[in-house]
Amino acid sequence: MDTNLWITELTKLRREKDIFFATSPESPLAPEERSYFRKLSYFSPDSAYRFELTLHEHEQKEHIEIEDTAGQIRDFLKWGEFRFEINGVKCTLQAYANDPVHEGLFIPFKDETNGIETYGAGRYLDLGYDRDRTTDGKWVLDFNKAYNPWCAYSNDYACPFVPQENRLEVSIRAGEKGYRKPEAFKR
Repeated sequence: MDTNLWITELTKLRREKDIFFATSPESPLAPEERSYFRKLSYFSPDSAYRFELTLHEHEQKEHIEIEDTAGQIRDFLKWGEFRFEINGVKCTLQAYANDPVHEGLFIPFKDETNGIETYGAGRYLDLGYDRDRTTDGKWVLDFNKAYNPWCAYSNDYACPFVPQENRLEVSIRAGEKGYRKPEAFKR
């Protein structure tokens, strides 16, 4: 991995997201809040939270129902799991797919930073089959791209809760931090 290129690409993704949040009608922020919004808060890029991993695909794709913040049930397939280590702690995260012909993986997770430095209900990672794989077929699990669900910004959105099996006993000090409304908007 070329570290300079990785940081440049990550910085570009973050800048594009800030522009989207501030200007797009599709932004999860209320229109009146957008004019006060400057940028999201992130941990500094840290390659210690970027992994190239084998996905241990489950032979039987178990159907799982995950409740969302609106009390609705969302259907997923438990596709496989990633195994890795952070600061000497062995971790496992389940990766979910929306359908049997998946184009990507959804990884909701909670860690020890939730409610302190990051959104209390957890964060998400989305992995694209073509975008997030190495030439040797491993998946790039980069917590520097972890993001808050849209329900962190507005009660108008319903977001899946993090299943118990994806709660990590370590701090993931990478990716998006918790959101604080702009001071001017709080008045």
